[in-house]
Amino acid sequence: MQRKRAFTLIELLVVIAIIAVLLAILMPALRRVREQAREQSCRSNLRSIGLGIVMYLQENDYTMPDFHTHTSSCNGHLWYNSRGAMLKAADSQSYWGVIYHDYVKEPELFGCPSFKNFSQIVAQEMLYGAGEVDNSAYSMNGWLTKERSNAIPRHAEVIVAHDHMEPRIENGNDMLCPNSSGKNFAHYRTGGRTEWYRGIFRHSITKNADYETGGKLNCLWLDGHVTTIKETTGEDIPKRYYDPLGKN
Repeated sequence: MQRKRAFTLIELLVVIAIIAVLLAILMPALRRVREQAREQSCRSNLRSIGLGIVMYLQENDYTMPDFHTHTSSCNGHLWYNSRGAMLKAADSQSYWGVIYHDYVKEPELFGCPSFKNFSQIVAQEMLYGAGEVDNSAYSMNGWLTKERSNAIPRHAEVIVAHDHMEPRIENGNDMLCPNSSGKNFAHYRTGGRTEWYRGIFRHSITKNADYETGGKLNCLWLDGHVTTIKETTGEDIPKRYYDPLGKN
């Protein structure tokens, strides 16, 4: 009888080498596909939040919520208290999403898949539960406090929320537009939050420098549309995107 011929060691090594080369070629493409899926999920979440905000405005005389009824109002990352009850806007460490909960319904829609790695930093720094911080991925524009939306011009050019680490934007150090230093996000570039910078332009990151990710963020506008903004130092972004009536 004819003896069956087995694979030689060299043949096995050649096959393994071919598989390794194919994986090296395919893995970057697979990572890009996964990140594109995360980006799409993030944009979809922001669009859902935008619809909730529109419904809120329709039922509240087209007036934005008052974010300053308490010094810590909506400037935290938490949805629930220690007993598991939903926080109110004026509660300490409440997240701004609680204002719109009746309209958006699911706290998970305030989460961004690309935020999860960075949310662990927030959780460790602020001693919060990591799960809740996962659902606090966007900042809201605190400059719109109590403004009547039907008095604001160019809704498509007014920022409501975008990817960030800070839950409430209320000063020039946290905005996309540059402050007096000539660059945006001064708190995160030279202040005490440098380790959080990479959690802002967190989508499609291509660079490892401390203040250069090569990435982008997603932005929700007052008319409900969502755009992608590539990493920038802010020179091309006007302050009126946050302060449309020029009152601050």
